[in-house]
Amino acid sequence: MKRSGAESDVRRRIVETADRLFYEAGIRAVGIDRIIAEAGVAKMSLYKHFPSKDDLILAVLEHREQTVLSFFEERMSQHRRRIKDPLRVFFAALRDWVETPSFRGCAFINASVELADPEHPGFAFARGHKERFGRLLRDLARQAAGRRGAAVAPAIHLLVEGAIVTAVMQGRPDAVEVARDAALKLAKSTRPA
Repeated sequence: MKRSGAESDVRRRIVETADRLFYEAGIRAVGIDRIIAEAGVAKMSLYKHFPSKDDLILAVLEHREQTVLSFFEERMSQHRRRIKDPLRVFFAALRDWVETPSFRGCAFINASVELADPEHPGFAFARGHKERFGRLLRDLARQAAGRRGAAVAPAIHLLVEGAIVTAVMQGRPDAVEVARDAALKLAKSTRPA
């Protein structure tokens, strides 16, 4: 069944509003009534698209993943014009992200901490996102250091996650450079002599 334009617009407004509110204030702190009011939709419209808050949480996380991937694709494309090393390109894009005024850390880390239940569909999606994100980093490490770069990709992933958490908790975007320098050393150590 294909959605009409009006239905798609209402659904989009609900998801985008919930995404913004969940990211700013937290999933548990934001109630359905606030989402309805800020999205400018009727309660029945929300429940028509999302029978429960858990359904909405999952839709928001799916939307957030696309938003994050689009952001990184765009920024990495811009940085590739002046930076050749794929890991340096990624870390330049990461720095751009942590310096955005609305930065509140990783929505997927935040969601998994708030939801806490590994069986919750949102928690499961957040875990899957981290696996997909890890594959992206593995591909970049492989591009930067050849096949052996994939061996250090899990450590690079940990550096990235640590930089994100440090940037939000301590207000230190320079954590990205610390992680970048360590990641480049790891990648360099895997290259044949």
